[in-house]
Amino acid sequence: MTTRLPRRTLPLAAVMLAASLLVGSAQADAPASGDPTLTADLDAILADARLTNAQAGVQIIDADTGSVLYQHQPDALLTPASTLKTVTSAAALDLLGADHRFTTEVRTAGSVHGPVLVGDLLLRGGGDPSLRPQDLDDLASRVADSGITTVTGHLLADGTRYDATPYGPGWAWDDQPYSYSPQVSGLTLAPDSEYTVDTVQVTVTPGAQAGDEAQLSLSPAEAPMQLNGKITTGAAGSTTTADVERRRSVNSLDLSGSLPVGAAPVTFWQTVEDPAVYTGDVFAAALERHGVHVVRNDVLAATGTEDSQPLASHDSAPLSELIVPMLKLSNNGMAEHLTKEIGKVKAGQGTWTAGITQIKGFLAANSPTSPAGRQVDGSGLSRYDLITPAKMTGLLKAAQTKPWYQAWYNALPVAGNPGRLVGGTLANRMRGTAAADNVHAKTGSMSGVDNLTGYVTTPDGHHLAFTAMLNNFTGPVPHGILDAIAVRLAAGHQAPTTAPAAPRSLVAPSTGSTAPDTGARWEDCDSLHRC
Repeated sequence: MTTRLPRRTLPLAAVMLAASLLVGSAQADAPASGDPTLTADLDAILADARLTNAQAGVQIIDADTGSVLYQHQPDALLTPASTLKTVTSAAALDLLGADHRFTTEVRTAGSVHGPVLVGDLLLRGGGDPSLRPQDLDDLASRVADSGITTVTGHLLADGTRYDATPYGPGWAWDDQPYSYSPQVSGLTLAPDSEYTVDTVQVTVTPGAQAGDEAQLSLSPAEAPMQLNGKITTGAAGSTTTADVERRRSVNSLDLSGSLPVGAAPVTFWQTVEDPAVYTGDVFAAALERHGVHVVRNDVLAATGTEDSQPLASHDSAPLSELIVPMLKLSNNGMAEHLTKEIGKVKAGQGTWTAGITQIKGFLAANSPTSPAGRQVDGSGLSRYDLITPAKMTGLLKAAQTKPWYQAWYNALPVAGNPGRLVGGTLANRMRGTAAADNVHAKTGSMSGVDNLTGYVTTPDGHHLAFTAMLNNFTGPVPHGILDAIAVRLAAGHQAPTTAPAAPRSLVAPSTGSTAPDTGARWEDCDSLHRC
């Protein structure tokens, strides 16, 4: 069985945003609820020593009436991290429609004479974040079925549906090799069923005996990677030190360390420079397999202005299905593709600026307008993003009136459910509590940030919406505080006597969360093994 190495410890590359809303006293702002037990219990949870000198913002409402049951600094502007995906996904469903699909086309730029295309073959991206190698193989088969066997020119890779800016504002430069920080392009490729956009899987298998060079494979095999160094096979029982890391700005992988004899293979996920040409390289190989020979075999980037005619196309699954891995598995690349797609469809520009402008308009119409907050990307990877708990909770209430609500609700991670595409980032949290298979909520964590926003049903059938945001802590990651809040809500008046365990990994549950803050920018990748 293939295993994946845990997240590397990365140096903190960004200075925390200045803030004035320290936790201080954990006493709640005056809630509308007349439930003193709830107020006292939540005040006690927020008095946790791990939040000393940190910031906390919480709001809990009756999801049906909007009545505030509890709040603590609900208007504090806080870093949302991946909880921002609730905003982006809701806006996409509302603005693009739940049935929206992304279309990838193969087009001819030239004239066809029998089996010969005199000119170029064009692979035009439609922004699909779920395009996989098998989809490209299917398109290549259809080119062959059309009767074309020879292309006299080049294969052109067209990613111009979106602009040429690959990274979001404020993204850390030293995150660029890692799978949670992909380049965004109108033509891209996901090598796996979870749509880990713009990545290559690098699998390392130990040799038969100590001292042997480890075997290494790429998926897809056509990924344009140069390999530097090597990984060796260590003695049985030795520590795994194997490492694979892409050099910044080039498709070059540095290999180092060792893997013990008899160990299971390990898989690394690395991003790829120039997603459009990468996708074109994989498509070119598929064409050759299907008997279509491209004479000029170097893939070139298209300009987007080529005169061409349609030959074959591939449609993605509808948006209502694509949001499942996006929200369950906190897929950053998918969120950014949705952001630029909103800009392209609604404003004619596939840019972050155009997309965010549309998302802000949606949010203003479906949540409190003050304070305004700040959004610069779709995934929450940027530390420039700021939002309030009240705005998040307001969106949760408004979403219930939308025709797409049920699909969106179902796409949120479900606490304690072990199914990877059910529990997602909450699969190993709150198990054995009243919150398990009850709480539907989006996580959002990175260094110094831990948030949870979603829904919970009480024992008497009341549907609550809640947002809890913890920022600017430097000690252990406080998942347990967020979980304690959710469990308390799920239990009704039966307040838990202790905070529930808060394991940091989907596969390595623990009895408590005492792991130090290691400085990683996006903690969700730790639970998903995508670092």
